[in-house]
Amino acid sequence: MVKDRNSFIFRLLSTLFVIFAINFFLPRMMPGDPFSTTSADEVGEEIIVMTEEQRLYYMNYYGLDRPLYEQFLVYMKNLITGDLGRSIYYKMPVSDVIMLHLPWTMLIIVGATVISTISGVVLGTLSAINRKKGSDRIMMAGMIAFAEIPSFLLGLILLLIFSVYLRLFPLAGAVTPFADYTGPVEQAWDILYHAFLPVVTLSLSQLTGVYLLTRNTLITVTTKDYIRTARAKGLGEKTVWIRHALRNALLPVVTRTGFMIGIMMGGVVLVESVFSYPGIGMTLRSAVIGRDYPLIQGILLIIAVSILICNLLVDKIYGKLDPRVVI
Repeated sequence: MVKDRNSFIFRLLSTLFVIFAINFFLPRMMPGDPFSTTSADEVGEEIIVMTEEQRLYYMNYYGLDRPLYEQFLVYMKNLITGDLGRSIYYKMPVSDVIMLHLPWTMLIIVGATVISTISGVVLGTLSAINRKKGSDRIMMAGMIAFAEIPSFLLGLILLLIFSVYLRLFPLAGAVTPFADYTGPVEQAWDILYHAFLPVVTLSLSQLTGVYLLTRNTLITVTTKDYIRTARAKGLGEKTVWIRHALRNALLPVVTRTGFMIGIMMGGVVLVESVFSYPGIGMTLRSAVIGRDYPLIQGILLIIAVSILICNLLVDKIYGKLDPRVVI
C-alpha cells in the first residue's frame, strides 16, 4: 500500500516536472521575442517597433537575456511560491489575467461536457435498443457527419445561420456591452444567451464520440451472460437496459469524459476566436501572437493541471463505479 502510494506520488511529480519544462521551453522555441513585433494582428492595427537599444533594455528588464537554464531555475523557484510572473502585454500579474478570463472558459466547457455527455448517452442508448433499424442508421449517419466537421468550421456555420441571417443570437462577446441589469436573474440570462452558440459548438464536436462509445459498448454488454440471466429471471426490458446494461456501459463513457475535457480545453482556442468569446483560449491566442511568455506559460500550466485533475477525478469515480478496479 505504501509502495503504491510512493509510486503514485513519484509519477505525479514526474508528470508535473515534464509539464513545467514544456511550458517553459515551448514558448521560447517560437521565432521572435515579445519586443520585436513585425506585423499587426488585424488590418489597421497600430504597432510599435522598438529600436534595438529599447528591445535590449526590455529583454534585460524581464530577464530574457539570461541563459535559458537561469531563466528556468527562476521560473521553477517562482512556481514553488505560487508566482506565475507578470504579463508583458497586460502589465499585471498573470494569475490576475487568468482569473479574469478562466470563468468564461469554464462556463462553456462545463456546459458542453454536461450536454454532450447526457445527449450522447441518451442517443447512444436509443440507437443500441433500435439496432439495425431505420432510426439507428439515420442517427449513425448524422453523428458521423458531425464528427467530420472541425469545431471552428461548425462554429462559423452556426454563427452565420443563427447570428447573421436569423439574428437570434449575438455575434460576439460574453455579455451585452453597457447593459444595466435589473437583477442577477437578468444578468445570468444575458450570460447564458451569449454562451449558447459556443456551448452548442463544443457539444456537437464531442457528441459523436460519446454516442458511438455508448452505442457500441451497450451492444457488446447486451451479449453477456448476466444480461441473459436478468431476462431469464423475468425482469422487464426497461430494468435490464437501465439497471444492468447501461450501468456497465457507462464505465468507458466516464473515462472518455476526462479525455473529452482535455480535448475541449485545446479546441476552445479556436471556438472562442470564432465567437470573440473572452475566455483563456482567446487570451492564449493573443499571448502567442505577442510572444507574451509569462502569460503563455501560465495559461498552458492551468490547462495542463486542469486536465491532470480531471483524469485523477475520473480514476476516483471509476473506482467507485466498479469496485473491482484498483487505482
